[in-house]
Amino acid sequence: MSKSPLKWTFSNTIDLIMIALGAAIYAFSVDMVSIPNKLADGGLSGFTLIIRHFWGINPGISTFIINIPLIILGLKYMGKRAMIYTAWGTLCLSLFLNAWSLQSIIKQVPLHHDPFLATVTAGCVSGLGLGLVFRYNGTTGGSDIIARIVQEKYGIAPGNGMLALDMLALFCSLSYLDFYHVGYTMVSCYILTKVLDMIAEGGRRARGAFIISQKYQEIAKLIDLELERGFTYINAEGGYSNEKQHVIYLVLEPKEIPKLKKIVKAEDPKAFITFFDATEAIGEGFSYKTKGSNFLIRK
Repeated sequence: MSKSPLKWTFSNTIDLIMIALGAAIYAFSVDMVSIPNKLADGGLSGFTLIIRHFWGINPGISTFIINIPLIILGLKYMGKRAMIYTAWGTLCLSLFLNAWSLQSIIKQVPLHHDPFLATVTAGCVSGLGLGLVFRYNGTTGGSDIIARIVQEKYGIAPGNGMLALDMLALFCSLSYLDFYHVGYTMVSCYILTKVLDMIAEGGRRARGAFIISQKYQEIAKLIDLELERGFTYINAEGGYSNEKQHVIYLVLEPKEIPKLKKIVKAEDPKAFITFFDATEAIGEGFSYKTKGSNFLIRK
């Protein structure tokens, strides 16, 4: 059976534009904030900064050269569209790293007098850039490809693989930076991950809740009246008692959690309730302002 041809849509074009924008922002942070303030970086970017220090090679050039064999290896483990996006992200990052370092219109961000402010700025701006790249299904190559290959060959989770590469890059950065600046870089990397997650996953964060109670109908009515939230009944069975019961499931805004606890406790002090992070809540049935419809799931 022949493989279906790769279909290209207007949405894919938008993805490439936003990946390019994200790469430009990330490259700006590296060239205009990290390098002049002697901050290292994690992953492949960290190694390109080491190469720049010892051999004077522009990070844009070394990024492109190192990624060529990685992209070739990644063809075996990643789909066609993923590799197109990765190659595009890598190319854009290399071009913008060169462009920002060569231009003379925008001066380097003057933060050398305040290393902590430089650290926060580098983390926020880099996180914004990479967050846009990841939000639109792209990568900038490097550690992302290596993590995918290691996952396929050795079963190591991508997050663990990327963390190991980041730590290795930071450790190697001690060859030209003191522990003081590497320590600030670790803070910057932490900020980067938080901003990246916020941008990549979207701003509509919410919390989910499961409530188990014999008074589920009374609690559900109060949720409807006082919280104005939609909810779902899920049929369940007790693990020890084997009794049939209903579980209330709902998604709500984080600030509404205390009110929900108060409602449940007032109606049934013995009720079991658990909360979990809902990274993003979208679609009909959830809004921060409008009450969703109540619906029932039957098994």
